[in-house]
Amino acid sequence: MARAVRQPVVLMKWYRVVSWMLDRVDHFPKNQRFVFGQRLAERSIHVLELLVEATWSQDKTAILAQANREMEVLRWLVRLARDRKILTAKQYEAAAEGIYECGRMVGGWQKDSQRRAASPPPRSTPKGDPEKP
Repeated sequence: MARAVRQPVVLMKWYRVVSWMLDRVDHFPKNQRFVFGQRLAERSIHVLELLVEATWSQDKTAILAQANREMEVLRWLVRLARDRKILTAKQYEAAAEGIYECGRMVGGWQKDSQRRAASPPPRSTPKGDPEKP
């Protein structure tokens, strides 16, 4: 039986951000929904896909770096939505807070992944090994 992988907290938090984002996009004006809303929705879902992929991947660093870049684009798209009055100030604040929090968590996960990749696993020596001090 396969070992169960514990879901990272950031994955669950990002899931909620995506769900919230999709609800907002559904209420965008029709002329903005297909151009602007689609980009927000696709990027949000793409980050979710990247986080799921990183959960199962041995080499997480590149995947997490890509997720961080996608989140940065989302920050700018959400800001643009607020400036164009597609999102209210309160909605912008909620979106920005969620993206920021998850971005920090992904950055920490990425640093931890880099640290683990850089340091080799500790070598275990059997009892009576002459190399052991």
